[in-house]
Amino acid sequence: MHAPDGFIDVPVSAAAGVLAAGAIAVSLRGARRELDTAARPGTGGGAERTAPLAGLVAAFIFAVQMLNFPVAAGTSGHLLGGALAAILVGPYTGVLCVSVVLLLQAVLFADGGLTALGVNITTMALTTTVVAYALFRVLVKLLPNSRRSVTAASFVAALVSVPASAVVFTLLYAVGGTTDVSIGKVATAMVGVHVLIGLGEAAITALTVGAVIAVRPDLVHGARGLRQQLKLRVNGELVDAPEAAEPVPAAARSPRTVWIAGLVTSLLLAGFVSFYASANPDGLEKVAADHGIDKQAEEHAAADSPLADYGVKDVDDARLSGGLAGVIGVGVTVVAGTGVFWAVRRRRTTDEQAEATSPAGTSV
Repeated sequence: MHAPDGFIDVPVSAAAGVLAAGAIAVSLRGARRELDTAARPGTGGGAERTAPLAGLVAAFIFAVQMLNFPVAAGTSGHLLGGALAAILVGPYTGVLCVSVVLLLQAVLFADGGLTALGVNITTMALTTTVVAYALFRVLVKLLPNSRRSVTAASFVAALVSVPASAVVFTLLYAVGGTTDVSIGKVATAMVGVHVLIGLGEAAITALTVGAVIAVRPDLVHGARGLRQQLKLRVNGELVDAPEAAEPVPAAARSPRTVWIAGLVTSLLLAGFVSFYASANPDGLEKVAADHGIDKQAEEHAAADSPLADYGVKDVDDARLSGGLAGVIGVGVTVVAGTGVFWAVRRRRTTDEQAEATSPAGTSV
């Protein structure tokens, strides 16, 4: 659903850019709190734990976005990732995760226009994250307090987030579209195909969230407060075990195994499985072609990038070229994402230390 340059006019693209910049600024402040809350209790090394995990989420989203899956005749879809990121690491951090992915895709892989970056962040990062997490929180409160409820809520939230993103794009196109087409037809086509794509998004999100909850529920932002009530057998009957006064948090264990497993999975998906992804145009590309919107698409400013179109320049073997590009993309994304979240986390720590040592913060 990456919009290229030329679909939306300059004024609306600029306005979307301002909105996206504002959302990122707000998310930077919110992500500091989320990363700090997720940091290991009782230690000063929270950044060493939380920043790499958030960077891994960004890399995983990049990898899975390379796996286009067929959804209808001649159409494919791919993960947007806002719902997955918000549930795993929090809504503010989630916006930043998807934004990092979109920025790297536009600059390195010529996927999504540079002038349309604000549009893509607004539709694919901001809209999906806000809609998905808001719905997720409502569903979690209504459903029983269990791991299955978190997984089910993840499925529904991810499903709804994709057509919501399509609606926002349609609204932007209604205001700043560069072709004279029926907005009603565009809206119907966009929402219809993205409901189908949403089913794929929901399945990927639920499977991923469920897998992480099964091994490390403490690492899932949306599962905080989730406790599995222990049962004891007394006189042949199962009864609830009394809760410990101070249960030992699972976070006391290192998340390194999860991080390594996630990175290896991302590398395999991007470097190998992506070769078998559907070659059909995605939902936006299909709608644009059917309604003549693609005639206004402009050549990407990074079209000559060594990694343009997810292939390594001068590598003739298509499988090798795409696999190398995927591996490079995952590596760059995990490094860039970890660096961003490390800086965000360190900034909060520095601010807190400065406040503690300032005259106003000195206790008398």
